Amino acid sequence: MDGFYRTHRYLVEQCNAPVRRGLMDEIDWSARMIGIKGTRGVGKTTFLLQYIKERFQPNDRRCLYINMNNFYFQGRGIADFAGEFYRQGGRVLLIDQVYKQQEWSKELRTCYDMYSKLKIIFSGSSVMRLKQENPELCDIAKSYNLRGFSFREYLNLKTGLRFRSMSLDEILSDKERLVGEITAQVNPLEYFEDYIKHGFYPLFREHDDFSENLLKSMNMMTEVDILMIKQIELKYLTKIKKLFYLLATNELHSLNISLLAKEIQTSRATVMNYIKYLADARLINIIYPVGQDYPKKPTKVMLHNPNLYQVFTELEITKQRLMETFMVNTLWKDHKVNQSGKEIHYTIDGSHRFKVCRSSELTKLNAKNKGTLYCQYDSNKVSDNMIPLWLLGFLY
Repeated sequence: MDGFYRTHRYLVEQCNAPVRRGLMDEIDWSARMIGIKGTRGVGKTTFLLQYIKERFQPNDRRCLYINMNNFYFQGRGIADFAGEFYRQGGRVLLIDQVYKQQEWSKELRTCYDMYSKLKIIFSGSSVMRLKQENPELCDIAKSYNLRGFSFREYLNLKTGLRFRSMSLDEILSDKERLVGEITAQVNPLEYFEDYIKHGFYPLFREHDDFSENLLKSMNMMTEVDILMIKQIELKYLTKIKKLFYLLATNELHSLNISLLAKEIQTSRATVMNYIKYLADARLINIIYPVGQDYPKKPTKVMLHNPNLYQVFTELEITKQRLMETFMVNTLWKDHKVNQSGKEIHYTIDGSHRFKVCRSSELTKLNAKNKGTLYCQYDSNKVSDNMIPLWLLGFLY
């Protein structure tokens, strides 16, 4: 046990989290069983260590961080280890990459039932369907999703400012004041394009090549997260990767499921399953018409966030495509985003109509689309039906 405490103390002391993630204040920390899901590269480990740093001294043995990558846990179950920790006075156990151990959900249930004063906070992949696939945890675990940096968090990191998050209702009702307050302190457009290229993943803080690191993470999402958690045989990996490439390089975003099935030599039903897995892994976002959802055929598929396009260096990605990807991703956290096949706007929460555009397009578009909010990606201008696109990056 002393070895785990030494590792815990070292990691907490070395933890460098210059931006406090908004999720920290959304979680009900009084719960005894808390799951933090998120895709690779968004900073789940740092988030857990940041929680410890805020609440415990490094030498406080009531709290312990462990990682299931440690070979020690190949011969010892979570419940057995937690019992020893608890008997020695431990009260908060943080378990990173919990899904790496077999029967992990049953082990967590055992801990919950046996140790009434023990809090467990665990991290896992976004591919995990925590409550749907693990009935043992349905009535005891509170699940949360850690996303990559919002544009607000990225801007705070780059400038040292402390902008707060805003609700969509607040943005829509008070946009002129909000834009005025923000632009009085900084010009967000000076940072927006860099965020689109590399700001979503904390990987950009490392000195290594961002695209190469991101590519490694994306491969791990398919090779480990999808195959391991969904229990798919290794021989189907090439089909999943090829499907992802076809979806990513489809310039129109529109889907022809029969053609995709022919390209990867599988059935239409399997293609739909793979698309869902890729969405669970936060590699793509699936857009449906209003009132429809999985397993219906989507209207379009786009990459989960614009940073992902950085690995497809052979493609010429239009700025319109990048900016629409940003808008969909930033709204996706708390809002429903839909689009029908022939529409140029997106429907948000079944009622609002949003259109991403350049400022030079506004005169023509305003005449054609009454009742649409135009989100400009190259201007800070704001009016009744116009906002800077970057303002949506303050939603979390």
